[in-house]
Amino acid sequence: MLATIKQRLKNYPIIHAELASNQQGSVAAVLLVLHGDANNPKLVLTERAKHLSNHGGEVAFPGGMRDMDDANLLSTALRETREEIGLLPSQVEPIAMLPNQSPRRGNIQVTPFVAWAESPFTLVPDSSEIASVFHLPLDIAAQIDNYKYFELAEASILFPYLEYRGYKIWGFTLKVIVDMLNTTIDAGIKLRYPTFLD
Repeated sequence: MLATIKQRLKNYPIIHAELASNQQGSVAAVLLVLHGDANNPKLVLTERAKHLSNHGGEVAFPGGMRDMDDANLLSTALRETREEIGLLPSQVEPIAMLPNQSPRRGNIQVTPFVAWAESPFTLVPDSSEIASVFHLPLDIAAQIDNYKYFELAEASILFPYLEYRGYKIWGFTLKVIVDMLNTTIDAGIKLRYPTFLD
C-alpha cells in the first residue's frame, strides 16, 4: 500500500512558497504522519485537549497556525508536530503537499502535508494541547462499511464519522483522510458530507 501511496502522491509535490506577513493569522498546516507496516501503514492522529477553545476534544492531525518565523507552510507543519507530539523534523520524510482546505468553522486555509516516519519512534504529547495520541491503520479507514453518520445538534446537520478504539474521527480530519485514500489507493469512499436535516 505504501508504494502505491507514494507513487500517486508524486502528483502533489511540495511547494515551498513563502507567505506574506499579513497571512499569518489566516493560514495553517497539518502533517499526516504515516508509519509502520508498508502493506498497511498507520496514521498518527491526536485528540485535542478538551479545554481548548478551538476544536477541544476533537480528533486532529498534528499541526497549527503559521508563525512569523516559519519560512513556509511545511516549516509550520513540522514545527507544530514537534511541539504537539515530540516528533522531530529529522524523523520524518515529507512526501507530498495536498490541496489546502477550509474547516467547517473559521476562515482558515489549512494545507495538509503527508510524511513518512521510520519506526520505532517515541511520541511525547504536550498535555497543554494534546489529550492523547493514537494510530489509525489505513485499512480500517479504507473500508466504507466502517463509516456512520451522526447529527450535529447545534446545526441539525448529518456528518459522517469513523470510530476507532473510542475515538470519533470526523469533520476536516476525516475529509482529508478520505480524500487521500480515494486519490492514492482508489478507495472509492463516497460520503454524504454534510446533509442538512429538515
